[in-house]
Amino acid sequence: MTTVDQLRTVRTTLPTDAERLAALRRMKRVAAGLLVAAAVVFAVSFALQDTVPWLRFVRAAAEGAMVGAIADWFAVTALFRHPLGLRIPHTAIIPKRKDEIGATLGAFVENEFLSDEVVLGKLRSMGIAKRLGGWLATPVNAERLTAEAAVAARGILTLLGDDDVEDVIEKLARRHLFEPEWGPAIGRVGARLVAADQQRAAIDMVLEKAEGWLAAHPEAFGSMVSDRLPKWMPGFVDRFVDDRAYREVLAFVRAVREDLRHPLREAIDGYLAELTDDLQHDPAVIARVERLKADLLDSPRVREFAGEVWASVKETVDASLADPESELRAGLRSAVVEVGARLEADDDLAAKVDAWMTDAAAYVVRNYRHEIAGVITETVERWDPRETTEKLELQVGRDLQFIRINGTVVGALAGLAIFTIATTVQSAF
Repeated sequence: MTTVDQLRTVRTTLPTDAERLAALRRMKRVAAGLLVAAAVVFAVSFALQDTVPWLRFVRAAAEGAMVGAIADWFAVTALFRHPLGLRIPHTAIIPKRKDEIGATLGAFVENEFLSDEVVLGKLRSMGIAKRLGGWLATPVNAERLTAEAAVAARGILTLLGDDDVEDVIEKLARRHLFEPEWGPAIGRVGARLVAADQQRAAIDMVLEKAEGWLAAHPEAFGSMVSDRLPKWMPGFVDRFVDDRAYREVLAFVRAVREDLRHPLREAIDGYLAELTDDLQHDPAVIARVERLKADLLDSPRVREFAGEVWASVKETVDASLADPESELRAGLRSAVVEVGARLEADDDLAAKVDAWMTDAAAYVVRNYRHEIAGVITETVERWDPRETTEKLELQVGRDLQFIRINGTVVGALAGLAIFTIATTVQSAF
């Protein structure tokens, strides 16, 4: 069982405040019952000791029991309140010295529990990375961590203001997309694509779409040519010209598509090569691209683009985080398990993680130990004196009642011993 499991077991077995209160009241009744019993025994034995001599020993024991019970009742009560409401000096110690107790407890924790030797020694001996790796490598734990992270991430998405995020996206777009010159960058990318013949795929796609469209819509070509002929031409000539033009255009497109060395392809390649070179080196072309960029920058579409990007990203991420079977959640789970497995298997990585965590803990302890311990002092100072008394009495009051019980028993034995010794000495002389 790990330390975390042990702590969890201890927490679940600790009694509740209601159970502590019931136990405290029960022990108070037992202690008070013993005092009453001792008083009854004392009264009976005191009344009959002249008739029954041995009852003197019983009377002495009962007398000592009452003294011990009353003395320990006073001592226990004086810790929490004034006995019988009498403001006797050095009583109600806890309510009066609450702040001092809190300060002392905070200083004790700071000096004894938050010292470098204690914290760093414990961290070095724990092998945190290996334990963490074993925990993360368990699929159930990975799922739990992923689910908690998803809830936290969705909460962050809810808290983020849309306007603020859109402002950030717009600023990033302006800085990284619009500030650099577009012409040379587009030209360099285009030159690499042309050099690698990557433009051919785009040309083939255009030609394929054009051929398919022409083949499927011959009527769309219609009277595109015949409308430009004189009106006095006979109608059959118009139809012949339109049909001929349609077939020539379709044949031309098919020829360009099938012939990789077609003059049109070479002309397009040459044009693209020249254009990419001008984009990189021709000041006039570069300036023209910059003017187009400036017009786009002044357009409200930039802000609309930022809003659309954020809305799309937010909706997609939120839906993925909410769905336990989404690719995002599955990827996170897989990453968590993989990290855990690496931490378990890779001793060098585990040693580095342990060193990082130890260094981080050392920094926190050295710089913030006083503030951490101060939480205890400030918390106790904020407590109401009566509330403090009740809290502490609830925690230790039941055990303190055993002091009263022990005092009753020890007092009885002490009273009996003293009376026996005194009687023996008196008889001897």
